[in-house]
Amino acid sequence: MRNLKGQRRNRIQIRLHKRSIKKAQIEQISERIAELLGLERAEISIYITDDETIRHLNRDYRGKDEPTDVLSFPICEKVGNWLILGDIVISFDTAKKQASQMGHSLEEEIKRLLAHGFVHLLGYDHELGGEEERKFFELESYVLKNL
Repeated sequence: MRNLKGQRRNRIQIRLHKRSIKKAQIEQISERIAELLGLERAEISIYITDDETIRHLNRDYRGKDEPTDVLSFPICEKVGNWLILGDIVISFDTAKKQASQMGHSLEEEIKRLLAHGFVHLLGYDHELGGEEERKFFELESYVLKNL
């Protein structure tokens, strides 16, 4: 999204290891999520990769030697007028499998995983349970309903 002066409200950097999905599509979804979450002047990095790469990251950072669908790495540091929010990593392979299992499109699954990743970058953690889990899924649900 651009503001009235034609400048981007947020910086979204996308790297695709798998080319089966369009960069512009990921950018459009991510910009809309950022808008729904009220983010301005935030920088987010998104990497779409494969099961093998995300398995290594999951092992190294979470101690779980298995692929997962999405990982988030919050940074939340101010640099000048920008907030470096963090990184989201999605496994294209797992997203494709989950979309098939859940009976919806790959695009819908990518939307779900991006929303999930963004909410984690904001500091919410559903794995803590209780009120934190409720807030996490409430915010994620709001984003998905309005995408």
